[in-house]
Amino acid sequence: MIYFIPILLLTVIFGYLNSLNGAASIVATLISSRALSPRRAILLAALFMCSGPFLLGVAVAGAVGTDMVASQAQTASVLVAALAGAIVWVVVAVWLKIPSSTTQAFVGALVGAVWIGFGQDAVLVPGLTKTLIALFLSPVLGIIGGYWLVKACYVASASASPHMNVWFKRGQVPLCALLALAYGANDGQKIVGILVFGLVATGLIKSFAVPEWVVALSAMTMLLGTLLGSWRLIHTLGDKFYRIRPVHGFGAQVASGTILLSASLLGGPVSSSQVITSAIVGAGSAERVQQVRWQVVRRILSGWLLTLPISALAGASIYLLLSRIA
Repeated sequence: MIYFIPILLLTVIFGYLNSLNGAASIVATLISSRALSPRRAILLAALFMCSGPFLLGVAVAGAVGTDMVASQAQTASVLVAALAGAIVWVVVAVWLKIPSSTTQAFVGALVGAVWIGFGQDAVLVPGLTKTLIALFLSPVLGIIGGYWLVKACYVASASASPHMNVWFKRGQVPLCALLALAYGANDGQKIVGILVFGLVATGLIKSFAVPEWVVALSAMTMLLGTLLGSWRLIHTLGDKFYRIRPVHGFGAQVASGTILLSASLLGGPVSSSQVITSAIVGAGSAERVQQVRWQVVRRILSGWLLTLPISALAGASIYLLLSRIA
């Protein structure tokens, strides 16, 4: 039991940081397009995000918990190193106002810790490949989806009066709830998978099974991070790309919500913040490519590209440190 305590604490911190990033991504367009006040937007996101872990099964939890690492490498020290390495990078990214991917950070740190501790054969290539494909394909789909949905909205409302913006604003509210639910389902399952990984690694349970208290803890962690939210990241996502109008928020939310729900059902541990950010960029470029502040996009992309190698190095370094201490 004593070995599970640091895993539990690190998982709660990781989940808090994950949902903190998520709150910013989910409500950014809602607030920037003035569809809802900041306080109401955060409360709405919090309510539905903490409901997500209870829904849509545990396919993503299984992908995080067992599919990427061989059984002999599923140890407490590996998990501690992976969580600590991911947390270090996420904290730095938040401080730099970069919408980082906590999922990428954990995957990178986990692979680094396993590789340095048990060799490359302990990394299960099929599971890792599936995860990486989901991580890198989903933002591309977000851009494409955001672009074409906004284009479709322009075509459908070509003869409408400016009052149409009111409907786009109203439509964003239930879409924000759906997006928060999808985010909570996908990212909440990651927290569940990590905790069950820890329970197996410390011998508290013999096989991958999800206790109810683990799901409840995941939900409470998501709730805490969402309520506290990162206002600095909301500013980055909501104001610095371009001037977001209701039609942009509507298109971005439909695109990202569809992708996240699909990924949760299919067991793909995607980066929810990446999907939402990409959909925002795609929605803005549908009106005029030049209106998107691409220097901000490039800065965020550089953070995404750095996440895997830096977090892998962090995970490997922390594992080596733990092995020397032990």
